[in-house]
Amino acid sequence: MTSKADKRGRIYLPKEIREKHGRKYRIVELPSHVALFPVADDPLAAIEEAVGDALAGKDVDELKSEARSKAAREVAAERDEEEA
Repeated sequence: MTSKADKRGRIYLPKEIREKHGRKYRIVELPSHVALFPVADDPLAAIEEAVGDALAGKDVDELKSEARSKAAREVAAERDEEEA
């Protein structure tokens, strides 16, 4: 699927996409591309639905730290691939 920004920078998302993923997205700029990630109305409920009780009893600060470290490693690996 391809979409083009209009003069005001807006991008049209087809009805099927909006119905499936919602109307709110986080825009993430990566070294080689831009990605849209749907943002749930209740992000915590969406995470709990996706992972079940896998996070039960986990420390929130530790989870944040692990997620940030993993994201940084993935971005660094993608940059290394681009430079190679």
